[in-house]
Amino acid sequence: MNSPAAISAVHNLENVLFFTLLQIAIIIVIARLAGNLARRIGQPRAVGEIIAGLLLGPSLLGSLAPETFQLIFHSVDAMPLTVMSQIGLILLMFQVGMDFDFSHLTEQRNRVAVLAVSVAGITVPFVLGFIFGQLSAQSLAPEINPLTYSLFIATAFSITAVPILGRIMNEFGLNRTQLGAITISSAAINDVVGWTLLAAISTVVMANFSLLGIAQQVGAILLYLFCCWLIVKMLKRHLISRYDLSRGLPRDLMAILLIMVFVSAMVTNQIGIFAIFGGFVMGVLFHSNTDLVAAWKEKVSDLVMVFFLPIFFTYSGLRTDILGLDSWELWIWCGAALILATVGKFGGCYWGGRFAGLNRYEARSIAIMMNTRALMGLIVLNVGHDLGVISQNVFTMMVLMAIFTTIITAPCLRLWLPRTGHVIPQGRDG
Repeated sequence: MNSPAAISAVHNLENVLFFTLLQIAIIIVIARLAGNLARRIGQPRAVGEIIAGLLLGPSLLGSLAPETFQLIFHSVDAMPLTVMSQIGLILLMFQVGMDFDFSHLTEQRNRVAVLAVSVAGITVPFVLGFIFGQLSAQSLAPEINPLTYSLFIATAFSITAVPILGRIMNEFGLNRTQLGAITISSAAINDVVGWTLLAAISTVVMANFSLLGIAQQVGAILLYLFCCWLIVKMLKRHLISRYDLSRGLPRDLMAILLIMVFVSAMVTNQIGIFAIFGGFVMGVLFHSNTDLVAAWKEKVSDLVMVFFLPIFFTYSGLRTDILGLDSWELWIWCGAALILATVGKFGGCYWGGRFAGLNRYEARSIAIMMNTRALMGLIVLNVGHDLGVISQNVFTMMVLMAIFTTIITAPCLRLWLPRTGHVIPQGRDG
């Protein structure tokens, strides 16, 4: 005969399962609808998915139907949704790492442009972001260390969303063009630097500004990277020769890859620089195996993009309360962040392109694509939020900045790309 405690535990489990499944079902439905609507108005699907997350959060649903919002998202502990969003993010960062391809840099004609665009595209917005952080720290983050706060703002300003950019470039038929090669290579370098900065800042914060602690953590990171390189280099040769990838990704190989990604994520989690870095590093180490990358995308990528990614966007949306910006002062700071982030990134990349000899329409097109922040910006912000180095209001401002800089990309490309001689294809689903 079952004890009352056992019956209660089963009931609680079923209750948590019910509401978690309800949340996931609603998230997927709203994300697909919003993504389809975004496509109809000429925006990438990811823009709709990000906005869907905001609609389901306190900014709209929580305001218009607070009882429904509480019932759906606060009847049970949010831990299952949080864990799934993080697992999805680890897998997504593995895919992002695999998408990094620096082969375009072997072409001499692109090197100067890539170098100029990437350097200026990082430096200018980073400096402006740091200045914004220093000026706004007392008003927006009085209880947070001004240096780490400013560094996180600067990193959020300077990042580029390679996954979203890749989808936009596919929609506009730029994948195999010189313009596309320069942009994606510059964005890849940009994000490598951005992730390095984020890892370094996280290390400083997690070590509580102890020089010994920071040195130990940096040493652990270097040891981890060295071991990963040795192990993956050895395993790649064995895996590629053992498994036939012509028919897709074998289940055993998929299991091995998942284990490697999750173990890597666990290691970086224990080092103290967040599990997502482990997924990203493992992806970078596998990116050169094009058959394996293609097989992974064919079998796993859609599940990550349709199931896990909307959960992460909603997870960010549940943390974003636009109504929390309830004063003119906060909206002025928000407007300043939007302007500085947009102008800094666009201006830096534009003048970098012009310096490298591109005409103004080519430079504008590259600059507006480099302005796309979306996913990567949200990841940076969530890390900053979890570490407690950005306030709730600043988190909301930066989310709006990430959305705005992504929304303006497609309309500007439709205006400028034809003037570069590029014909925009019709009917592609970005």
